[in-house]
Parts: sequence; structure tokens; C-alpha cells
Amino acid sequence: MRINVSIDREKGKRNVELGIDSSVKDLLNSLRINPVTVIVARNNELIPENEKLNDNDEVRILSVISGG
Repeated sequence: MRINVSIDREKGKRNVELGIDSSVKDLLNSLRINPVTVIVARNNELIPENEKLNDNDEVRILSVISGG
């Protein structure tokens, strides 16, 4: 299946090919992104790592910024 991905620290979008029944965690692993450093949204709703993705989903990956 194909996922359309937008990453906040990169310009533009990219298409990522994943296997059927892939999850957000699988997507992040394929992009070599540490899951604790980002949040993921689909249709402007945050989704957890174990959420299954669907073909042609539009996903945004946003960096978590913390400080103090």
C-alpha cells in the first residue's frame, strides 16, 4: 500500500510503500524515525503507533519539541 507522508522538517511530500496491515510504527521504522521524537496525524487527528494505516492515507509527521 502507498502512504502519502509529509514531514514537518522536510519540504514537500513523499510516497512510502508499505505492506498490507502496516502500522504507524512500521511507517516510522521504514523512514528511520525514532517514534519517541515525533507525533503522527491523519486527517488532523493524532494517531498512536499501533494504529493501522490504509492505502492512500495522508499522514503528517511532526517533531516533538521540549525544553525548559
